Amino acid sequence: MIFYTGFADEAGNDIESQIEAIETLGWSHIELRSVNGTNITDISDADFDHVAEQLQAHNITANAFGSTICNWGKSILEPMDKDMAEVERAIPRMKALGTKYVRIMSYAVLRDRDASDQLVDERVDRLRRVVDRFAEEGLEALHENCANYGGMGYPYTLELVEKVPGMKLIFDTANPATTLDRTKPAPHPPQSAWEFYQNVREHIVHVHIKDGKFLKDNPDSVFEDADYVWPGEGDGAVKEIVADLINTGYEGGLSIEPHLSVVFHDDSQQSSDQARFDSFVEYGRRFETLVKSVS
Repeated sequence: MIFYTGFADEAGNDIESQIEAIETLGWSHIELRSVNGTNITDISDADFDHVAEQLQAHNITANAFGSTICNWGKSILEPMDKDMAEVERAIPRMKALGTKYVRIMSYAVLRDRDASDQLVDERVDRLRRVVDRFAEEGLEALHENCANYGGMGYPYTLELVEKVPGMKLIFDTANPATTLDRTKPAPHPPQSAWEFYQNVREHIVHVHIKDGKFLKDNPDSVFEDADYVWPGEGDGAVKEIVADLINTGYEGGLSIEPHLSVVFHDDSQQSSDQARFDSFVEYGRRFETLVKSVS
């Protein structure tokens, strides 16, 4: 059964505001990423206990952790000690909340190197360690197509799926459309969200919903410059993808990640507390309308 959820840290910093946004939408799931600006795996034990108490009191289920494990902020050239430490912190917290999924990535793209020179064997070895460790505890680490090796184009994600046994995917609708396609010669064009989706569909077990338009390459950032918009108004093929998910029997979360008032990899984009809250709720309502229109 499909259900709605979202990165409610885009609605508010504290867990109370996040829960209020989810309840305002009438939803019962939340995708936990940060609380008061700190990732759910890094907050103190006391703060985590408070989060757990609030979720229980409001009957809200944490369907996934948006961790920073192996993400775009980590270099494959550095040791993975911090990642494995985060894995060990995440496991008991996921179990405490009954959370099955945790988001992982495949390290930042080495932008000064060719796509064929990205230390893929090392990336694969590390992902195997992470995926296997979660699996030992009955949990699942899902790879997201973002500003990482697997996000350079769908063939790179499929390569990881093939080489990392048991690893399934989170698919983000806007990331292909706002990321350069490293499968094509320079200057690399943006990827096609629909093409990416079609080629990885069978491995998808969770979906992030955002939409946007590519603006330009940004050599000084791991991300390209993008304009994030309401769902269905960008190049993320959101309507087409959601319709296909429904028609092909998808059962899982559709998790909104608006990036309208807050972008978690861009500190320059911030809004007032009320504007953040209102835009998150409005995004959720517009997305529900979109889903109804294609169902």
